[in-house]
Amino acid sequence: MYIILGGTGHVGSQVALTLLSQKEPVIIITHNPSKEAEWTQLGAQVAVVDVHDSDQLRRVFQQGQRLFVLNPPADPSSDTDQQERKSLASILKALVDSGIQKIVAQSTYGAQPGERIGDLGILYELEQGLEQTGIPTTILRAAYYMSNWDHALGTAQKEGKVYTFYPPDFKLPMVAPQDLGQQAARLLREPISQTGLYYVEGPVLYSSADVAATLTTLLEKQVTAIQIPPEQWIATLKELGFSPVGAESMAAMTAITLEQKYDLPDSPLRGSITLQAYLGELAKSGS
Repeated sequence: MYIILGGTGHVGSQVALTLLSQKEPVIIITHNPSKEAEWTQLGAQVAVVDVHDSDQLRRVFQQGQRLFVLNPPADPSSDTDQQERKSLASILKALVDSGIQKIVAQSTYGAQPGERIGDLGILYELEQGLEQTGIPTTILRAAYYMSNWDHALGTAQKEGKVYTFYPPDFKLPMVAPQDLGQQAARLLREPISQTGLYYVEGPVLYSSADVAATLTTLLEKQVTAIQIPPEQWIATLKELGFSPVGAESMAAMTAITLEQKYDLPDSPLRGSITLQAYLGELAKSGS
């Protein structure tokens, strides 16, 4: 039995769908009971669990052998680092005596030790915590999610603009959730002893100018990438609903990405979905 923690999000749902397409038994852990009927119809079992309830989480873990872990994102209006550390601690506690034989965990490019650097620090702590469990673990470090641009469709349609914290010509590795999910499912099915650290990105590097150019073609109207300067990052994030400390962490993480204060892999796993294909499906669905 495969257990997917975070199974209704962008990446976790793709892990689940890939395994289900291969006729594998799947339990999806979600906090949202409204998701249960949809996934039951697709052939999965669903466990509605509060990720902060370690005992309840462990009981679900004990029903399977292989586990995909994605630490759920915190509400931006909260102290995001504090909340994500809280859920991380609960997950690690739930793994004790869980019987899980193999883990694949979602991490991120640039994961590193540090305070108030958002997911870069939290997911590094996830990597270290899983190593200390002694359970064979594969770490999947993901490039910048193409789904981070989902919001850009709306502003492109309404204003002809894509807002970005990066210079329009700044290129970075990006990856589609579908490619991440397929790689995670593949790694989950590998022999228990086969573990490691993997990086996953799309076919080529992309910039926010590439996002704007793609939307220009898809929407048949001029779309321009507009950079928000660093001195306005925190104020902008607060306007978007982030708490002051959450905005501080997100801005620090963005700065590390922009300054590329981390090593890029020499030989990443490469997905096949292009930015153009991803945004094309997004525009078609009207999301």
